[in-house]
Amino acid sequence: MSLLLSVREAEFTFLKEKTGATAGNLSVQLGKLKEAGYLSMTREMNGSYPLTRCAITPRGITAFEVYVQALQRYLQPPDSGSTS
Repeated sequence: MSLLLSVREAEFTFLKEKTGATAGNLSVQLGKLKEAGYLSMTREMNGSYPLTRCAITPRGITAFEVYVQALQRYLQPPDSGSTS
């Protein structure tokens, strides 16, 4: 998701290369993100080769921002409170 957030749209092969994931694993993960409405996928033929493009959706952007905010809250050191 962070990769798609920075480029907005990318081909499957680009995502595979940048993430280091196997084609099968990436395909499953992208399918789950698509089902959640976080990204859209388009498939077409480029000559005799299939070409799959993925793009982050507004819902995906919002979900990722919420996730990052939750991580930031979790990683903040606890308030030491007042000293008495």
